Amino acid sequence: MRVLPARNRTGNHRVQPLFLNRYTVASSAGIGLDSTAQALGEMRSGLAACAFETVRLDTFVGQIADSMLAPVRADLAEFDCRNNRIAQLCLQQDGFDHSVMAAREKYGPARIGVFVGTSTSGILETELAYRRRDPGGALPPDFRYATTHNTYSVAGFVQSYFGLTGASMAISTACSSSAKAFGSAARMIAAGFCDAAVVGGVDSLCLTTLYGFSSLGLLSAFRCRPFDADRDGISIGEGAGMVLLEKKARGRTADSIALLGVGESSDAYHMSTPHPEGLGARMAMEQALMSAGLRPGDVDYINLHGTGTRSNDATEDKAVCAVFGNDTPCSSTKGWTGHTLGACGAIDAIICALAIERGFMPGSMNTLTVDPGMGLRYLLDNRSQSLDIAMSNAFGFGGTNCSLLLGRVAP
Repeated sequence: MRVLPARNRTGNHRVQPLFLNRYTVASSAGIGLDSTAQALGEMRSGLAACAFETVRLDTFVGQIADSMLAPVRADLAEFDCRNNRIAQLCLQQDGFDHSVMAAREKYGPARIGVFVGTSTSGILETELAYRRRDPGGALPPDFRYATTHNTYSVAGFVQSYFGLTGASMAISTACSSSAKAFGSAARMIAAGFCDAAVVGGVDSLCLTTLYGFSSLGLLSAFRCRPFDADRDGISIGEGAGMVLLEKKARGRTADSIALLGVGESSDAYHMSTPHPEGLGARMAMEQALMSAGLRPGDVDYINLHGTGTRSNDATEDKAVCAVFGNDTPCSSTKGWTGHTLGACGAIDAIICALAIERGFMPGSMNTLTVDPGMGLRYLLDNRSQSLDIAMSNAFGFGGTNCSLLLGRVAP
């Protein structure tokens, strides 16, 4: 087992590691870390035929059961919407809320930041409100845009949930949103604005997203099959992932897991199509390695963005091969969770942390035959193997890209 020192082996460490002192996740694949790890280990997908609201589309979705989504806490009723209910469900798993409150006691409420990525936010609440317009077309008086549909809603909800008063922001950069939240948090901590941060992402199903992706011809009629020769599109999911980031490890030993590096880029190639050579993706991965002072050969596993579309997977393959060659094991876990859009960066990063903590590399759900045109080393089956450093990729519409590096660090 390799455990990195606080300053890495290349000697040019530009980012101070930030420790994941508590993390948790909620998706259709599992609620909490143990449930998620069990689904991964059993190769059990959370995707099912779409039966969401009034949607009539031949596709699969990763939907969290409505029965799991209790109304938000009574004193925060103005924030009540599906997106914030998912956020609340996640915050209540794995002792996460208790750890944040302990951090609040230690640092004070003004010294803990909140950085949450989302793309849909509470759009569903507006869709439901439109069904209740009066004869003149006015929205119902009980509709609250600012605390539901508004992009900042989820960050405001999380901050209010814990009674925090420090820096708070919502990041909305499509599918890279919650990965970029880690970058924002790291910069704010480095600048001295925060001593710790609640970082993550939340996204929820809504009609606009499902019909919107359908109109682009991007939805698969099957459970998504990343990197498969016959892949034909994505499966939309919903979920949340949350991390408590701190400068020092708490309550852990030499195998503490930390955020080692962040790489971000914006190639602005096209509104919805990735750069054909994966230029922005390559830049993000290279920057993440540089910020951590690591070499490509130091990375044990890559959790790919891997959505299952023809163009995304092909361009990510080119980018990964350009940086890593074809030796580093890779896979996409969206066959379990679906593409959770603004939440996928956080969820996938937490899956990487789980993989490091529990000693396994996830394979790929639903993928049967890897596209022979791909050059990367794609895992179909789970592998029990110790690993110390993992990369998580999140690449969004408009060429907004982010790569995160996580690994074991000596406290």
